[in-house]
Amino acid sequence: MKLNTYEKDGIDVVEVKGQLMGGPDTGELDEKLYSIIGKEKKKAVVDLKDCDWINSSGLSILIHHYKKFKDAGGELKLANLTNKVERILVISRLTEVFDVKDSVEEAINAFN
Repeated sequence: MKLNTYEKDGIDVVEVKGQLMGGPDTGELDEKLYSIIGKEKKKAVVDLKDCDWINSSGLSILIHHYKKFKDAGGELKLANLTNKVERILVISRLTEVFDVKDSVEEAINAFN
């Protein structure tokens, strides 16, 4: 898995490329999201357009940070779910928890 991060309209965007699974992969995402929570804005979008698989460890990181952002007065949104990732989120009913948008632009606009 590789991460690319950038800021757009004052919102941090984290692009996940590859498979979001346990071990060092989730550790890197975990660190990146904690660094965003430490910022004043506390708003982020996780862009999953290039994430072709996620397992329970990956889901756990997203759930953990969803709660951390919320507790800190911020918000974490998901965007661009691939079919496989969307299926997993639907089956686990996490689409009812996360604010999932079709694009990064739509997610960013939803903050305002």
